Amino acid sequence: MLFQRTYRYNTPLSAEDIRQRLLGKHIQVHHLDFEILEREQMLKIIPHAEDANGIKTLPITHVEMQGMGTSGTKVIVTSKPRKIDVGGPYLIIIFCLFCILGASLFYVMNPSESYWPSLAMIGVGLLIFVIFWLRMEAGYFDYTRKIRDFVKHHVR
Repeated sequence: MLFQRTYRYNTPLSAEDIRQRLLGKHIQVHHLDFEILEREQMLKIIPHAEDANGIKTLPITHVEMQGMGTSGTKVIVTSKPRKIDVGGPYLIIIFCLFCILGASLFYVMNPSESYWPSLAMIGVGLLIFVIFWLRMEAGYFDYTRKIRDFVKHHVR
């Protein structure tokens, strides 16, 4: 749930108008095609990654619409990674946590020893995490931002 993003906003359009504006459209983000489909009374934005080369963490986005009577519709956009993609990022985060916790434990158990090995392990864990997070910001989180902006632009 660390990578799930939810955005909420209100629009004066009805749920049916929103559905008509979005249904069947395609979104191009970083040369990757996302298609909008309707399943289970909500819209789903699903990536077409069959031709994608390289490993990417891609979002599946759900657009829920809740009618608020005459005042319009509440739109809830929720993005989460595909189940096939989520394992790698969680493994990297767990590795970084174990590296930092192991270094802390090593320092606590041997305070008379040099603190440089512990400091180096903490530095490696933080460096890997920062590089990972920057790559996620340029990849997965950028996909979610651009999809959110696309939906927001078309329902206003």
